[in-house]
Amino acid sequence: MTWWKILGIILMLYTIVAGLLVPLSPSTAYIKGNKANTGTVLQTAVYGYNTYYTDAENIRVWMRSDSAYGLCADEVKAVSDRELAVTFNIPERISDKDGVIDYSLIVDAGTKNGYSVLPAAISIIQQPSRALPATDCAVSALSQRDMGMTFPFRNILEESIRSLYFHVPLWFAMMLLMFISVIFSVQYLSSNDLKFSVKASAYARVGVLFGILGLVTGAIWAKHTWGAYWNWDVKQNTAAVAVLIYMAYFVVRDSFDDLDKQARISSVYNIFAFAALIPLLFVIPRLTDSLHPGSGGNPALGSNDLDNTMRMVFYPGVIAMMLLGAWLANLLWRIDWLKLNQRMRF
Repeated sequence: MTWWKILGIILMLYTIVAGLLVPLSPSTAYIKGNKANTGTVLQTAVYGYNTYYTDAENIRVWMRSDSAYGLCADEVKAVSDRELAVTFNIPERISDKDGVIDYSLIVDAGTKNGYSVLPAAISIIQQPSRALPATDCAVSALSQRDMGMTFPFRNILEESIRSLYFHVPLWFAMMLLMFISVIFSVQYLSSNDLKFSVKASAYARVGVLFGILGLVTGAIWAKHTWGAYWNWDVKQNTAAVAVLIYMAYFVVRDSFDDLDKQARISSVYNIFAFAALIPLLFVIPRLTDSLHPGSGGNPALGSNDLDNTMRMVFYPGVIAMMLLGAWLANLLWRIDWLKLNQRMRF
């Protein structure tokens, strides 16, 4: 049967094209001039990403602390497609509490750009005052983009968010390959058929390859996001340990010349290696503080990290990587089985 191989190739081509070529959504990247006292004028420069501010007819900007209060910009000027000059007249009193208050910046630049939110972008210091709180400027009638499917923008990540469509599917495929390898190891222990041991080894080898590629793509992403290829983050450390444990599986296999002993001991080791894989990749990182998405109970693939437009590329990428991994493992075990039969004849 070849239909699943053709499907894997088609889905991988789709993931590569969509994941690398479809533009990111327009959004707010950062601002300059983000601190002010109450009763003063705040002039800030707002910088967009993939934006077309000069084409927008009516650009509206708000500062918003929560659902109870918003402050409209008094003046908004498009300096270029990527820059806005925004002026806020900060009233004498904007909150019942004195001290520093963080405000999100909301920019609505028409249907070509849509609206975007930059959380905690502006800090206002509330000075003691007897003035009445300013009137709320409601955020309403926000524009939706009319550009079709675009990737969601994530602050700081920018273009590096595209690695999600390859980095995470590699780990998903690795887990599937390791699971299949364990099943073949159990089948060998129950039947003593060497074919199952060869299959277990082949699937584990491709799984380790995918794990190494996952570490490499993760390190590249970390360099552009965290500032270094290896930050000794708990997720990086546990993933590396998991790959090393499985690399030891091949050391165990090569330590015995007797084929039956090799298959039996490596099969037992394979079961324990997979049992260690689960807490290392899915449990420990969620119980500890980590820079990586998925720490502190965050599901990692929730709405904060993955929205519907990303899912249109992410899930096909996961399926494609799994199918291609199974294809490689299937080819590998057939080659190894032929070599083993030739060895046994002589």
